[in-house]
Amino acid sequence: MPVAQYSDFEWRTPAACNGRSGEALSNLFINIIKSTRGLKTICDLGCGNGYMSGQLASLGYEVTGIDASETGVDLAKSAYARAIFIKELIDGGLGARAKLANFDAVISSDVIEHLYRPADLIEAASSLLSRGGHLIIGTPYHGYLKNLALGVTGRMDSHFSVLHDGGHIKFFSVPTLSKLIRKHGFEDLRFTFYGRAMWLWKNMICHARKR
Repeated sequence: MPVAQYSDFEWRTPAACNGRSGEALSNLFINIIKSTRGLKTICDLGCGNGYMSGQLASLGYEVTGIDASETGVDLAKSAYARAIFIKELIDGGLGARAKLANFDAVISSDVIEHLYRPADLIEAASSLLSRGGHLIIGTPYHGYLKNLALGVTGRMDSHFSVLHDGGHIKFFSVPTLSKLIRKHGFEDLRFTFYGRAMWLWKNMICHARKR
């Protein structure tokens, strides 16, 4: 069974593929982490070019970034010396295979929507976290009103485009992401939203704790 869909992006600079919106979203993650007590060790699942991992490491956190892209990991290593970066697939066996465990927090931004089996990311996070550890996961927001607005304005086809390779293959609402996370032993779910107006948000971030 296919585990995930990955592309080896051509990241030429550390800031590439982030942009203002991406940096603002990363800052929202960072603020959530800074406001959470007791965090020292953090694993960034699907760290890409290492931007968020590098920012957190510069704040004094012990950060390990994991990504399947060799290009991304190589760039991250060259740009952010304070963090550790590892090339690995994200699946349920990640913790044992990479000999990593007992992180205080696992974060993941805009990764789960690219996976054939989204549960792989949640299972990987669970294998890496200590008991009571924090999962902070972000993905594009989808809800009934947003989808209705896309349909009414004629933007449905462009938003859910099937005419290019790669991209998003899963589309989460608050209820569906919550169900997936709770199913894998997480509780105390809290959501933060980013971008646009209420109910038309661009992204959502779920903060949960391992039971």
